[in-house]
Amino acid sequence: MAHIIVVGNEKGGAGKSTVSMHVATALSRMGHKVGCLDLDLRQKTMGRYISNRSAFMAKSDLNLPTPDYQDLPEIDQASVPDGENIHDHRLSMAVAGLEPENDFILIDCPGSHTRLSQVAHSLADTLITPLNDSFIDFDLLAHVDSDGEEITGPSVYSEMVWNARQLRARAGLSPIDWIVVRNRMGAQQMVNKEKMERVIAKLSKRIGFRTAPGFNERVIFRELFPRGLTLLDLRDLGVKGLNISNVAARNELRGLISALNLPGVTVDF
Repeated sequence: MAHIIVVGNEKGGAGKSTVSMHVATALSRMGHKVGCLDLDLRQKTMGRYISNRSAFMAKSDLNLPTPDYQDLPEIDQASVPDGENIHDHRLSMAVAGLEPENDFILIDCPGSHTRLSQVAHSLADTLITPLNDSFIDFDLLAHVDSDGEEITGPSVYSEMVWNARQLRARAGLSPIDWIVVRNRMGAQQMVNKEKMERVIAKLSKRIGFRTAPGFNERVIFRELFPRGLTLLDLRDLGVKGLNISNVAARNELRGLISALNLPGVTVDF
């Protein structure tokens, strides 16, 4: 069976699609077959990323390792039994279609609460939650007191993950390996960063997730999107000398893939 990776949270701007594209492409480059779904049916940033990649390869006569992206199939509402949700059927059909041919299926969720996102979380073998390193974004996971030191309660997103875990347990499936990826971390040891580290450490023990460093804010990610490229594609384009920022970003990606501890994956880039 394919290992399902879900990238999700309920807040926009945390870097979900950037993480999704880089993880999927890195796995493809390491020889794994990867299928992708984008559940943001309106914006489809992940879908646009791969569409841009296909167009750039055709224009440049390149053949870059690329995950297999599929749109959700359309289903006639009349074919759905009474009391069942059409989106559940669309997602299950998409996953079933990708599973036989792929080692991994990566699902990029929207930055909001939807039925599709809720169901996708219950399918996750690995859940990646990108999180900007600020208390505004930490509120996605839990609420804290006015000093930013004590956790006062879980968020609705954490409760959704807990519900997904319960569904998997009842179905006899393996537990979700939940990794919170801290994006846009500052280089300096500021007071806010230190507080974030303390409350995240407390919360990880309380609700059961691991943490991993993600990507810092870098111009390169915005520059690569129109061509559908990732950091690992630059050398195929004849870029011989990466600048310091690009090398650092590549190292961040290597660290992230290693931290995910995915089955059968040995990082070799």
